[in-house]
Amino acid sequence: MKKLLLGAAISLATSLTPAQASTEAAGDTWQQTVTKAQGQTVYFNAWGGSQEINDYLRWAGRQLQAQYGVTLKHVKVADIAETTQRLLAEKTAGKNSGGSVDMVWINGENFRSMKQGGLLYGPFTEQLPSWEYVDKSLPIDEDFTEPTNGLEAPWGVGQLVFIHDKQTLNNPPQNFSELLSLAKAFPGKVSYPQPPEFHGSSFLKAALIELTDNREALYQPLDSKKDKAKFDQVTAPLWQYLDQLHPVSWQQGKRFPSGTSETIQLLDDKQLLLAITFNPNAARAAIEHGNLVETAQTYAFNQGALSNIHFLAVPWNASAKEGALVAINFLMSPEAQARKADSSIWGDPSVLKHSALAEGGAQGFSLFKSIPEPHPSWLTALELEWQKRYGS
Repeated sequence: MKKLLLGAAISLATSLTPAQASTEAAGDTWQQTVTKAQGQTVYFNAWGGSQEINDYLRWAGRQLQAQYGVTLKHVKVADIAETTQRLLAEKTAGKNSGGSVDMVWINGENFRSMKQGGLLYGPFTEQLPSWEYVDKSLPIDEDFTEPTNGLEAPWGVGQLVFIHDKQTLNNPPQNFSELLSLAKAFPGKVSYPQPPEFHGSSFLKAALIELTDNREALYQPLDSKKDKAKFDQVTAPLWQYLDQLHPVSWQQGKRFPSGTSETIQLLDDKQLLLAITFNPNAARAAIEHGNLVETAQTYAFNQGALSNIHFLAVPWNASAKEGALVAINFLMSPEAQARKADSSIWGDPSVLKHSALAEGGAQGFSLFKSIPEPHPSWLTALELEWQKRYGS
């Protein structure tokens, strides 16, 4: 589906360029935007798989209503590719206003699909007052190698890391080879979420980065038809690895956890020795919420942690553009970012400068050594091949 979606996005002729799309609000001052936003309802399509994140967004909705008269409706989706498909359908139908989606939480291949399909409003980021607080040393100008061009605003930092209980597993694996050895030594105690779930697909990418002999190829665009021989050669070590891992993994590789929340639950139940997350503060947050024991901790493999920025964007045909801009600006504010970084609430690392975050009341956070994301075209091909080999 994602492959078809990406193809459709690339082939669609965009009737509204980014520059044209931004003309409507270009002459507006920020106060005019705030005034227009009053009374608007913003339908925010975002992943709904975390209770902590859902609670945070409910708090943000209350603040937006009280401070700006903007209503935030969290439309919970399992995969933003579903939203991309809906927007593509609206584009094809010529629905250039009054769209069903006002704001999206995206990055990676979904951003690339929306950008290439002409589905995004902007550039808008430099219009936002909160933009001045953003840490420009972070990789905010590219999203999985794709230039952002002001079409999406940075919201948080993600890193693929593991959680273990120090009392149960004092010496956790430091690379994928050691992970396989652990799985063989303790059959049924290792697993990862099922792709195309985000964490499961990220596990595949991180493993491939370590295992392949041609890491450089992963940062170049991949044409799945023309470059099939290259794909097969680059990814062969990954499939050989998974062929060994699955028979000794949880449920013998016949079933996989649905996502990070289930891996944390299985870790807490001592069914798994490791949980997987894209939040370096996740263990602390889980302990705060009573979902893990005090001896749980997050760590990254020796090669580092697959890292990216996650973003907020506005569709080209959004019904409440001004409300969406006000919502994004608030979510990037020191107040909202400090609350988001609090491990007792969410624990998602901030995109703001430390000085601005301190003003918002945050204590700061630490990140692991970073590994950049591969080009998004590799993810689509990896997910399709994984499904062909191991999907049910």
